[in-house]
Amino acid sequence: MATAEVAVVSPSSLNTDTTPVPESAGTAAATAATSSATTAAAAVAAVARTGSEATVSKPTMATKLLSLSGVFAVHKPKGPTSAELLNRLKEKLLAEAGMPSPEWTKRKKQPLKIGHGGTLDSAAGGVLVVGIGRGTKMLTSLLTGSKRYIAIGELGKATDTLDSTGKVTEEKPYDKITQEDIEGILQKFTGNIMQVPPLYCALKKDGQRLSSLMKRGKVVEAKPARPVTVYSISLQNFQPPLFTLDVECGGGFYIRSLVSDIGKELSSCASVLELTRTKQGPFTLEEHALPEDKWTIDDIAQSLDQCASLLPEELALKKSKPEESNEQVLSCEYITLNETEENDDVIKTF
Repeated sequence: MATAEVAVVSPSSLNTDTTPVPESAGTAAATAATSSATTAAAAVAAVARTGSEATVSKPTMATKLLSLSGVFAVHKPKGPTSAELLNRLKEKLLAEAGMPSPEWTKRKKQPLKIGHGGTLDSAAGGVLVVGIGRGTKMLTSLLTGSKRYIAIGELGKATDTLDSTGKVTEEKPYDKITQEDIEGILQKFTGNIMQVPPLYCALKKDGQRLSSLMKRGKVVEAKPARPVTVYSISLQNFQPPLFTLDVECGGGFYIRSLVSDIGKELSSCASVLELTRTKQGPFTLEEHALPEDKWTIDDIAQSLDQCASLLPEELALKKSKPEESNEQVLSCEYITLNETEENDDVIKTF
C-alpha cells in the first residue's frame, strides 16, 4: 500500500523581515507577517490532515466493510449471470477497501461473506437480492416470498431455451390470436398449478446442471411437473406477435415455461423476448435496487439501514453487530446459489 507523503514546514523556514519600519507602516507590516504565518500554518495543517486521511482511509473502509450485515438489492442488467454480477460487486467493494494486496493476504482474517438469493437468467434483468455478512443467513427465508416480473413474449416462435437466446425449434402461425384469446386463458395459469421446468435451467441431474448437460449435447429428460404458485397475472399489452405480461408468483416458478405453455394453449407457440424482475419480496426495482454506480461501501451501508425496516421482524432481529476491531483484514468467502433437483432456490455456503 502506498504511503502518503507529507510536506512539513518548520518555523525556521518561514522568512520574517526584522528590519525596522516606520511607525506609520508598523501596523501593516505586523499584519502582513501575522497573515503569512497563519497562512503557512494552515497549509501545514491541511497537508498533514490530507496525508493522515490518505493513510487511514483504506483500513477505515475495510473495517466498515466488515461491519456490513443484512440484506439489500442491486439492479442486475441483461448479460451477466447472477454469479458473475455478484463477483463484480465483490471486487468493487474489496477494491474500495484496499483489497487485495500482498500484505493483506499474508494472514487469514475474518472473511467477507456475500451471496445472492434467487437466480436471474443472464438474459433477464431487474432486482437481485444480496445478503452480506450475517445477512446471507436471511436469504433462504426470503426465497420463499413472492416475485414479480414483466415479461414480453413472442408468439409463433419456439426455442430450445424458451427465450430469445436459444435456437428456433418451431414456428407456427399466430395471426388469428386476439387479445381476448390471451386474456381468456390466463385464468388457467393462476393459483396453484403444475409446471414443467425448462430443460435449460439450473436444476440438476446427477450433480450437474441440466443447462450444462444440454450445452454438451447430452440427452436430457424433462423434469416432472411440480407445484408452483401464481398469485396474479395480467396482460399489459398486445401488439402481435408480442404480448406483455405482469406476473406475480412464488419461488421455483419459471416465466419461460409460462410463456411457452401460453403459446401451446393458444394452438401456437411462444418464447420469452425480454424479462425483468420488478420485485422480490419487499424489494422493488424502482425503490430499492442499487445501480452499479451506487455499489460503494457507504451507499450499501445506507441501503442496509433503509431495507432493514422492510424485513419481517424475526429476520431484522438477526442483524449482526459491527466488528469491534478496527484492524481487521479482509479475505473473501463467496456464497452462491446452488440449485438442487427439488428446488432451484437453495443457498449453500462454501
